Amino acid sequence: MSEHLHIERDGGLLTLRMHRPDKKNALTRAMYAGMAEVLDEAERDPSVRVVLLTGGEACFTSGNDVADFIQAPPAGLNSEVFLFMRALFEFSKPVVAAVAGPAVGIGTTLLLHCDLVYVSRDAQLKMPFVNLGLCPEYGSSLILPRLLGHARAAELLLLGQSFTGEQAATWGIANQALEDGAATLNKAREMALRFLELAPSAVADSKRLMRAPDREQLRKVIEEEGALFGQRLRSPEAVEALTAFMQRRKPDFSRFS
Repeated sequence: MSEHLHIERDGGLLTLRMHRPDKKNALTRAMYAGMAEVLDEAERDPSVRVVLLTGGEACFTSGNDVADFIQAPPAGLNSEVFLFMRALFEFSKPVVAAVAGPAVGIGTTLLLHCDLVYVSRDAQLKMPFVNLGLCPEYGSSLILPRLLGHARAAELLLLGQSFTGEQAATWGIANQALEDGAATLNKAREMALRFLELAPSAVADSKRLMRAPDREQLRKVIEEEGALFGQRLRSPEAVEALTAFMQRRKPDFSRFS
């Protein structure tokens, strides 16, 4: 288990917290593997009724650790990041997210697979995939155009435009925007605890029915995105973008057509 993941149990509530504050909770392969392991174990453990996912009161996650990604890009659907994606996608119990501060890349797209999402009003959500020479992932190319319409989804996915927690709630990506990180975490915990009062199999059946119509199509899209994402990580455009990120300069795509 990664040292940058904190697990807390309170009865049937399991809280999974990303805790790497010096790196704004940037996600490493070890963190992805650890989160997948926690979710898989929680799926099998009948005493776990609901999972609360958070990065704390100041930051959700700044996305992938770029240095870690450059050192060992995901290779296929059995890499650590896709193990985490699969674990969350297949998780049959409710997942509640508490988001404050930055939520970048997968920090935003994973919210599309949570059941309840609470954000701080000043949270900054962003999916800068194209900006890094990459492509959308985790089903976002299917979910966001349907949820927001093509025009707004294009601003978020093609231009990598950031948006606030207030906007996320208005657009239906989040349930509610709260005053600050502490209020957000408290609200998310309050709502997560409500699941402990409900019939667990009825909750699981209802969650499955709500997601059933698009499930197989979404699974195929996630796999297609993942395969293309892996290819693009090795593309000259992505190498330039990620190198520029590490060198703290603006990428130069002028030589690409």
